Amino acid sequence: MAMLSYLSITSLDGYIEDAHGKFDWSIPSEEVHAFVNDLERPVGTQLYGRRLYEVMTAWEDLELADESPATRDFAQIWRAADKIVFSKTLTATASSKTRIEADFTPERVRELKRTLDADLSIGGAELAGQALAFGLVDELHQFLSPIIVGSGKRFLPSDLSLKLELVDERRFANGVVYLHHKIVR
Repeated sequence: MAMLSYLSITSLDGYIEDAHGKFDWSIPSEEVHAFVNDLERPVGTQLYGRRLYEVMTAWEDLELADESPATRDFAQIWRAADKIVFSKTLTATASSKTRIEADFTPERVRELKRTLDADLSIGGAELAGQALAFGLVDELHQFLSPIIVGSGKRFLPSDLSLKLELVDERRFANGVVYLHHKIVR
């Protein structure tokens, strides 16, 4: 059975973007980016909400000649993965290996987990929040950036209650701290 993970870079106070929708403070160092790449490499299917998908489509055509090794590696990983975008408003995809599904349902995600050989990841705070509320997410990968932004879009829904088991942690040279939790059922 495939596992579903939720990975995000956050501020210390738990936001993925600030009150102005900015997340430039979360751009990973080469070391962090390479680590994220290793986490994403085994993922066969990425589940997205519309907004994050629209941000991520930049990876589809990004010119890589002058990019760092970690950036080039991530582009290859992203392009190779299947992508499902859950959206009622998006009518066309802007990347290959991508399909749109209008409705995000627990049954659909359970079916994917049951039938796919490779693991899945979920991106987009709203979509991941729904998946967490339905008990679909198996693991959380959080990269805590050494910054407090005060408000914005939260990494986790405010009304969520889950028991977690810390499986791994790591501190990076730029002050980012990685926390890997499994959800205890």
